[in-house]
Amino acid sequence: MILRRYGKNVQSVEANFDSKALTEIGFRRDREVSIEDDRFTEGHERVSEHSLTAEAEGDVQDEVESVMLDNLLTQLTDLEANLGEGEVLFIESEKGQDYPKTKTRQKNVVVEGENRLYFYSSLAPPLRVGVYRGV
Repeated sequence: MILRRYGKNVQSVEANFDSKALTEIGFRRDREVSIEDDRFTEGHERVSEHSLTAEAEGDVQDEVESVMLDNLLTQLTDLEANLGEGEVLFIESEKGQDYPKTKTRQKNVVVEGENRLYFYSSLAPPLRVGVYRGV
């Protein structure tokens, strides 16, 4: 299960990564779990912290960004699949502070005598995710 803080509550979410969205690294509340932030903090301890990053490159911008987001989603899904009993993932990155954004840069390259664009996408800063265990 993945949790994220919304105001004074911690709620369960599912990843919603979309290269065509304004906020590519998004989470959608699924309303399965909602507890007060204080109760979550008192009832859980952090077991580990992970900084997830991803990169991709290629000649079609949307495909490059999609591959990068798929890589990030795979990392998040792998973490979730390896949770122990009583453990949850908690998205620690906060909007307005250290929330990750995709960065895409392009450069001109010559392919068979024609000018083409080549794209590099990365995530900065990393998505911070903690593994928490109920106490």
